[in-house]
Amino acid sequence: MSRLSGSVTRVMHILDGADLGADYVVSHLLDETTARRSLDLSDLSPQEQAALVEGRAINLIPSAAVLAEKIEAARTEGRQFVIKYGIDPTSPDVHLGHAVPIIIASRLQRMGHHVVFIIGDVTAKIGDPSGRSSERPALTDEDIARNLSTYQQQVTPFIDFERADLRFNGEWLNKVSLPQLVEILARVPVSMSLQREDFRTRIAEGQGLSIAEFVYSVVMAMDSVAITADVELGGVDQLLNLQMCRKVMEISEQTPEVVITTPLIEGTDGTGSKMSKSKGNYVGLTATPDDVYGRLMSIPDHLTEPYLQLLTEWTDDEIRVVTKRLEEGTAHPMAVKRILAGEVVAALHGPDVAAAARAEFTARFSKRSFGDTQNLPVVSLKEHSEDTLGALISRTLDFAPSISAVRRVAQQKGLRLIREADGEQQTTQLTEASVQQALGAVVSEVGAFEGVELYLKVGRKVARIDA
Repeated sequence: MSRLSGSVTRVMHILDGADLGADYVVSHLLDETTARRSLDLSDLSPQEQAALVEGRAINLIPSAAVLAEKIEAARTEGRQFVIKYGIDPTSPDVHLGHAVPIIIASRLQRMGHHVVFIIGDVTAKIGDPSGRSSERPALTDEDIARNLSTYQQQVTPFIDFERADLRFNGEWLNKVSLPQLVEILARVPVSMSLQREDFRTRIAEGQGLSIAEFVYSVVMAMDSVAITADVELGGVDQLLNLQMCRKVMEISEQTPEVVITTPLIEGTDGTGSKMSKSKGNYVGLTATPDDVYGRLMSIPDHLTEPYLQLLTEWTDDEIRVVTKRLEEGTAHPMAVKRILAGEVVAALHGPDVAAAARAEFTARFSKRSFGDTQNLPVVSLKEHSEDTLGALISRTLDFAPSISAVRRVAQQKGLRLIREADGEQQTTQLTEASVQQALGAVVSEVGAFEGVELYLKVGRKVARIDA
């Protein structure tokens, strides 16, 4: 039995009839599935590795069988099996849409292979034209430097950079001579680029299409040549670019890489559009745990299954069990969505933070009382009576980055004291002036504690105040 199959057996036991809405069940489940994100998969055979990758791919070119053969050959030769993933720093944010192929790269890394994460500091100056209806505005060196400054940090939850390489394609592209480039371009048929529907549409409509955009995929392919890639990963919208990589490697007398494309994850609005910052239907990897959790809880029910497939380490068998339970009515869609949200938060921040985000969401949106929520932070009125509300919120609770930010919450009517007794709540809206008042004075204006639980709500964050 492989380590993965052992984990699947344990998870299937949890999923078989357990109350998926119960916190202790979710906690047990999350501990097991989160552990998979660091699970050593090197005990899988090359065929099993290829099958696991193929199960989440749209295209695997030439085939899963060839991928398995290449893995076996690298083992026999005693060399690293090189996995390439590249991204152009055209924006400062990496989002969950980008994470889909990166998660596959993580699995390949845990299978014992070598990941090379390439940041396109040169190709970003052209900008990937895939799917665009017009030219992308040119980026300056300063734009690129600002955008890429946190890329490694953003993808570190998925890629172990102690065992992977982070490279900038300027290392080799800045050294390419014109004769070298012309030699490659002379052997690339124009028809390869004209296969692109987006290019044909732009030409037909008289839209701008620069020569730089036209040869973007050739320049990008030189990255594969530079690192002698065995495999390259990308979204399915990258298919023609990746096929060009195979062509240029062949021209350079290298064995063409295996191409793996992954689905484009649908945006959180559920309209069918892909996740995109420009459409506002994305979840950024730098978002707070509560924001990640809340955004995933807002997705339409029909997105839960594909998100489980693309953003978690769940297997198809496990997803089928949950889908069947949803169809039979033995699991509630909201409970499964909470599991999904916890999975993603745990991937980015760990299971303890995911549990806290779950509790926070419950406190904000559940019909149950705040008293039913287990992991709310607690403030002692006795210890903090003289602290101003602004200092308490920003420094003690860390609910806001500054006292000014607390004032803004108050201005937006998001600062409240809530008295709760027998499940009934009474809310007092706090003004901007309250931010400078001592906690004791604010509480005294609300009323006595006897028989009442008191809570401080700051935007969507909640803390309990003890007498």
